[in-house]
Amino acid sequence: MGAGQRSLRHGWRRSSFCGNELECVEVSVKDSQVLARDSKDPHGAVLVFPAATWKDFLQALGAGRLDGS
Repeated sequence: MGAGQRSLRHGWRRSSFCGNELECVEVSVKDSQVLARDSKDPHGAVLVFPAATWKDFLQALGAGRLDGS
């Protein structure tokens, strides 16, 4: 069983900003990792990030360092 298949057993969530939109990133926490997938393809590829890396990403996003300007 691959990492993507194992991850399907974990609860997935997405931002409340997504509303009823289908084009969102969903995340799941497993041990010390954060799993991310495309909500349009829930059986597709799953990206796995160390929790510390995901935290750094969210902090950079919140600080506006990834807005492309």
